[in-house]
Amino acid sequence: MIRLEHMTKRFRLKGETRYIAKDVSFTIPRGNSIGLLGRNGAGKSTLLRLIAGTIKPTSGRILRFANVSFPLGFQGSFNGSLTGEQNVRFVARIYGHDTDDLVEYVQDFAELGNSFYMPVKSYSSGMKARLAFGVSMGINFDYYLVDEITAVGDANFKKKCKRVFDEKLQSSDIVMVSHSTSVLTEYCTAGIVLEDGALAYFPNISDAIKLHDENMQRR
Repeated sequence: MIRLEHMTKRFRLKGETRYIAKDVSFTIPRGNSIGLLGRNGAGKSTLLRLIAGTIKPTSGRILRFANVSFPLGFQGSFNGSLTGEQNVRFVARIYGHDTDDLVEYVQDFAELGNSFYMPVKSYSSGMKARLAFGVSMGINFDYYLVDEITAVGDANFKKKCKRVFDEKLQSSDIVMVSHSTSVLTEYCTAGIVLEDGALAYFPNISDAIKLHDENMQRR
């Protein structure tokens, strides 16, 4: 499980203090795939990065009693000066995965050709997304964090991504950010609505979508 304990994340924007989360205590259990909803600027992607550990809370803490991926749609996970291969080897060492096995898997999965051996800063956004998706699918995580992406590339590549992703979800859970309620309904059973620094949890994703729609209509 993942446990948020009295977690606060705030930042200054144009002289004002903005809260992503304010003194939030919440447990994300295993066995539920969760859709994360909120208006633009509510901090959904930031919350995913907090859960992943790529940024730290202002106060409180996040405990991870599980193997958690980096956000699939977050392209800042890679070092732009390193090649795709070098980045994959670095990630493999962080997660204790066999480096050669992961390199072989990602090279085949991402279909980057010779670009796999070029610096990531030379990649297009789509190429970075392919690399990130391939790395995530090459490692078995308890939780996959998904930020507005489940597949990239042409039609055949998208089919391959969806097939592998669906296979992973047989034994893993996801925390997903998406503006598409149909995508959230397809992949998620439960939902969290992020609004003004507060988190509201719903065991049924349709109830979370309903509250989110009501919030959008109010403002």
